[in-house]
Amino acid sequence: MRFYDRADAGKQLAEALSFLKGRADLLVLAVPRGGVVVGAQVARALDAPLDVIIARKIPAPGNPELAIGAVTADGALVLDNDLVERLGVSEQYIETATAREQAEIERRLRAYRNNRPPVQVAGKTVVLVDDGVATGATTLAAIRSLRRQPLRELILAVPVGPPETITLLEREVDRVVVLETPEPFWAVGVFYEQFEQTTDAEVIELLNEYARQKPVQA
Repeated sequence: MRFYDRADAGKQLAEALSFLKGRADLLVLAVPRGGVVVGAQVARALDAPLDVIIARKIPAPGNPELAIGAVTADGALVLDNDLVERLGVSEQYIETATAREQAEIERRLRAYRNNRPPVQVAGKTVVLVDDGVATGATTLAAIRSLRRQPLRELILAVPVGPPETITLLEREVDRVVVLETPEPFWAVGVFYEQFEQTTDAEVIELLNEYARQKPVQA
């Protein structure tokens, strides 16, 4: 299966999640940037509130493309301990990098929410949506952040991901809904015809539009 773009993937994912429609406790949390495009389609189809959760990778020293872990706004930190040890990464570096990424998360959340308060997740059935997963590091950080709250249920919903990552994440959530688990995997963008980078402006526009149509209830 190939998805035309993120909106198309969101519509297909929404069909797979249709069993949730009508649930009064439902909440869709999308991972910016691209996941918000997917999540907006899911939230619209399920008639559910939409908000964002951000996890940022912790880059390896001198190699910003290589992630040694990921962190969320509330400090939920996932580290690849084997990689940290192999690269000899110091605790001081991890602390500094983590604080820097948390500050960037807070900046983005303020911009994305446009002064709207964050939605309350306690007691909700949360559908965590992204446009796909690869290593799963940032997704895992987001999941563990959410697990600090007393959720009714946590469902991970993604269009595509490698089998080994999906198996890893299945242990962390109540349910995974994934449309494709190809092997070999290569990269998320391979499974989209159109996979241009989503901008902050597009995320803000989508969230503002959705907030006008269906305000998030705390």
